[in-house]
Amino acid sequence: MARWRSASYKARERINQRYAPHNDLLHHRTIYCNDLEKNKQFSFKGNSISTTKYNVLTFLPKGLFEQFRRVANLYFLMISILSATPVSPVNPITNAVPLVLVISVSLIKEAYEDWKRFFNDKTINSTMVDVLRDGHWRKLPWRRLVVGDIVKVHKDSFFPADLLFLASTNQDGVCYVETSNLDGETNLKIRKALERTWDYVDEERAKEFQGEIQCEQPNNSLYTFTGNLIIGKQTLPVTPNQLLLRGCSLRNTEFIVGVAVFTGHETKVMMNAMNVPSKRSTLERRLDMLILILFSILFIMCFIDSICSGIFINRKYWYLGLTSDVEDQFNPGNRFLVACLTFLTFVTLFSPIIPISLYVSIEMIKVFQVTQFINKDVKMYHKETNTPALARTSNLNEELGQVEYIFSDKTGTLTRNLMEFFKCSIGGVIYGKGVTEIEKAAARRNGTGIEEMESPAESHEKYFNFDDDRLMRGAWRNEPNPELCKEFFRCLAVCHTVLPEGDELPEKIVYQAASPDEAALVTAAKMFGFFFFRRTPTSIRVRESHVEKIGRMQDVEYEILNVLEFNSTRKRQSVICRYPNGRLVLYCKGADSVIYERLMERHNPFKDTNRDHLEYFGAAGLRTLCLAYRDLDINAYEMWNEKFVQAKSALRDREKKLDEVAELIEKDLILIGSTAIEDKLQEGVPVCIETLAKGGIKIWVLTGDKLETAINIAYACSLMNNGMKQFIINSDTKEIRDVEDRGDALETAQVIERYVAERLNESLRQAVESEQTQTGLELALVIDGRCLMYALDPELRGTLLKLSVMCKAVVCCRVSPLQKAQVTSMIKDGAKKITLSIGDGANDVSMIQAAHIGVGISGLEGMQAVMASDFAIAQFRFLTDLLLVHGRLSYLRISKVVAYFFYKNLMFTLTQFWFNLYTGFSGQRFYDDWFQSLYNVVFTALPVIIVGIFDKDVSITNSRKYPQLYKAGIENIFFRWRILIIWAISAVYQSVILFFFPIKAIEEGKNSSGRMLGLWDAGTMAFTCVVVTVNLRLFLACNFITRWHLISIFGSILAWFIFAFFYSGFRNPLDKQGNIYQVIFVIMGTWYFWYAIVLVPVASLALDFLHEGMRRWFAPYDYHIIQEEEKIKGVERDELLLVESPRQAPEQSLELTGLHGEMSKHTGYSFDSPCFDSFFASQEGVSMSQRSYDIARRASMRVSRRQSSDLGSDSPPPGHNSLI
Repeated sequence: MARWRSASYKARERINQRYAPHNDLLHHRTIYCNDLEKNKQFSFKGNSISTTKYNVLTFLPKGLFEQFRRVANLYFLMISILSATPVSPVNPITNAVPLVLVISVSLIKEAYEDWKRFFNDKTINSTMVDVLRDGHWRKLPWRRLVVGDIVKVHKDSFFPADLLFLASTNQDGVCYVETSNLDGETNLKIRKALERTWDYVDEERAKEFQGEIQCEQPNNSLYTFTGNLIIGKQTLPVTPNQLLLRGCSLRNTEFIVGVAVFTGHETKVMMNAMNVPSKRSTLERRLDMLILILFSILFIMCFIDSICSGIFINRKYWYLGLTSDVEDQFNPGNRFLVACLTFLTFVTLFSPIIPISLYVSIEMIKVFQVTQFINKDVKMYHKETNTPALARTSNLNEELGQVEYIFSDKTGTLTRNLMEFFKCSIGGVIYGKGVTEIEKAAARRNGTGIEEMESPAESHEKYFNFDDDRLMRGAWRNEPNPELCKEFFRCLAVCHTVLPEGDELPEKIVYQAASPDEAALVTAAKMFGFFFFRRTPTSIRVRESHVEKIGRMQDVEYEILNVLEFNSTRKRQSVICRYPNGRLVLYCKGADSVIYERLMERHNPFKDTNRDHLEYFGAAGLRTLCLAYRDLDINAYEMWNEKFVQAKSALRDREKKLDEVAELIEKDLILIGSTAIEDKLQEGVPVCIETLAKGGIKIWVLTGDKLETAINIAYACSLMNNGMKQFIINSDTKEIRDVEDRGDALETAQVIERYVAERLNESLRQAVESEQTQTGLELALVIDGRCLMYALDPELRGTLLKLSVMCKAVVCCRVSPLQKAQVTSMIKDGAKKITLSIGDGANDVSMIQAAHIGVGISGLEGMQAVMASDFAIAQFRFLTDLLLVHGRLSYLRISKVVAYFFYKNLMFTLTQFWFNLYTGFSGQRFYDDWFQSLYNVVFTALPVIIVGIFDKDVSITNSRKYPQLYKAGIENIFFRWRILIIWAISAVYQSVILFFFPIKAIEEGKNSSGRMLGLWDAGTMAFTCVVVTVNLRLFLACNFITRWHLISIFGSILAWFIFAFFYSGFRNPLDKQGNIYQVIFVIMGTWYFWYAIVLVPVASLALDFLHEGMRRWFAPYDYHIIQEEEKIKGVERDELLLVESPRQAPEQSLELTGLHGEMSKHTGYSFDSPCFDSFFASQEGVSMSQRSYDIARRASMRVSRRQSSDLGSDSPPPGHNSLI
């Protein structure tokens, strides 16, 4: 009982929070129109804007601060400073030059980008606009505009600030605005000035205007505005309908006049101009950990060598000259000080272990991947809308190759967001004979046939795909309820905010609607004979035909008294209108849940029947709305309207008060019927989802639709199937409905919470049992928004998480934008999995920003999702290319690049470490300073970049044909610690070979004059072997070799020789001691050098060659097997086309006959791949256990094949049968 008392308390708190008053508006802004002197006292911000990050004074300090926030840059700054001290064995300039080069490149890039921003700002600030000054219109630049100025904006011009709309050249104070720069929506919006200000159009009237504006403080809410305009003693409420936002443009209007309310950085568009939250990839965070490990290795090596140096140093080594006056670093009398100073010496000597060029190289690779591969991929180009793919960041390329969970919106993401009026229910009768795609899919799923009837051509129009002779062409007059049909059509024609454009003819008019649903409903009214063709701020005109007599038409003007607008909380829209005969009617349309709550208890005989029809529509995948009306008494309406005007004039909590007033009149409604609109699936969605699922990706659908609609969409797009065990948690149960009917919100909350807890625990128990007893059974979870609200509570969140991660598919219906973000965060933070969210509307922004990767679809709901995303595509099916091709290859390439950097720098540093074992831990350098300095930035820099750009394990076609390859990224196979340990072992082995072989050669070697070779001869020879070995090692790492690989690898080796010739060929100031002078020519004159640069790299790479061969032979990666197939069949053309998944035959024997009968002939590293056949069996859906293979078995199979071939037998060889 204590638990439920706690739940009761939480439920009461939730209810109290929901209805608690908000005090968002603590202060208001006062503006005096057309009065500069009075406004000066408020010190409003000017209209000049600046989007730059730097100015002349702050560029250098701020830019350097940004660069040295990177740990690697800060580390090399410390090394450069340390190398200038006496303890350093290297020339400080050799450490400073690479650092200066890297920092300079970054600063130049920052300066160039900021200069472009400055130039754009200057252009915008210099744009001219008409401003009323000294009683005359004067053209002034935008930057000189101030709050309170009266401005005139002409057609097709942008608004210079947030303006209060006063008047326009159009009748009734109307103007048309395009908001595409704000939200991406190209449909025009109507804005209406207050009737009191309509006549302030010309110069004479405008200069007389004096008023006071009291409004909210500047904020970033684009769709809200609260304020009052005071003219004389009259106070007029101002709404968002009178606000013209900066960044929008004027259309279809000669000019408008307005007052500047917010300017510059206080405008709503500028307050929204914040950067999308910065995201870092998981691999990049692991890279930071790798850098820390390298720091640890550096510390250990320095610590060991410094301790050994303190122990080793002794005056008994008389040849070292350690006299009493020797410097402190070599004074045996203070071994502790010797160890400390030598520690700093080794820090500078071993500093190359941290690669200075790593971050720059990775950034170059990522930028190239984005600009040349993703953005220019013609297979992700949508020809119909002329929309290419767009990567808005290069930070997350490799993250695309590790996605395990996709969270998808439905409308406009899985579907086309091209709404068509398809069916309806009027007075308890269903109209419409069409069959939806969902119904066809359900019929195929159940194995039943369905008869599909073709609609007559005249019933097809954009937004309208309805066929039923009972309603078309005036036949509705013969229906049992013609008056109710008439109310239905009038509700469609009147209750909306659609704007008509063009000629007032049914075939030529164009409807500008806020959503495709609105356009579909108004188009349906037109097709039924109620043609809406004109709108003014106070009326709507409808051309009604077939009302009284067939063939007769009548233009009817409905006076619009009030519009109670739709929002995500109300989920409904109402219009109060007056008929020409004086009748007052409230028309309301909205979600069934909110309409049914407001129906009159009596006089609604079709209530239950209509609910059944709604369930039928939902099962068919249709979007539904309920329509209702109410006749109003004039006296009751006037009393209500007074309250409405008061709420509309409130400066504080206006939206809440308007909602409360709307509740007073939106009641006792009479149900008319319901509409059903079809939103068809996008092309290729089922195949895309099926392909991604084979790649190990789990897809969740988060939608605001009804449960039945969401489930059927999931079936239609192959997200769910009949073979899945489904757990459905739905608040629409009889028990919950009975409690709701009693009207006790607290009791309802308690019942729902108890129900959700029981269902979650029971579902989890069944899921665990199913997983243990039924191998291979797939699970699916369906939960609605009300239940999800309680399931996300801390007490139940863990249970929900455990259940959901066990499911292959999850569908959340009736969810809010906040819940979408909460579900995404639950998996991201709770399950620690890589997540991707994809959506197309403003309601998906929070979900997109909550995920590791956000993908926006540039659809019909504007560009809000795109502007908040990391990647933008035009169609859902393009996710196949984005993830399976670009994401997987980016992950493979970046993983290889990072591991290679780790290997080559560790190996190079270890050769210095071994050398100091030979020199008594003295801190003597093995290589010349410039050799060490240019090792990373010149001699080994370009090849790894080429690999990071062009490396490819299999063809693009096979990347899609075998989506199972993607699982390597999900499991992080190529960047786990085991891989890095293998690279580290290789580095240690090679460092031993690369150091001791040249040293042994030098000990016995003599130059052409008979002299022994010295330190710099050994160091130069060893460095040559290092450069050759490190560059050739990339051939073993590459899967795909192009001419760019060859040019970069051999070019880097050639660059070393060219540098060595020039550097050691002349005495130069860079080599003050003359250590390297003529060294390269001396050692090249000996046979030891040529012997070493051939045998040492071969011996160094032997272990890697053996490892790669053993890997391919005994434990091949999946891509190794695909490479074998490509070798056998020949590599297919790399066309970026979606390849259908291999078709599964009904019988296993038939499947096995389709498997590859030939064994591999590809010898990637001189070895064949053994697990070839079992892999392809798994691709075809054949269950085969992994078995061990050996050379003898493979050889026997080949012998068997040859014998069978010689005998001409058609039976499979014995070796082949052993695979089954």
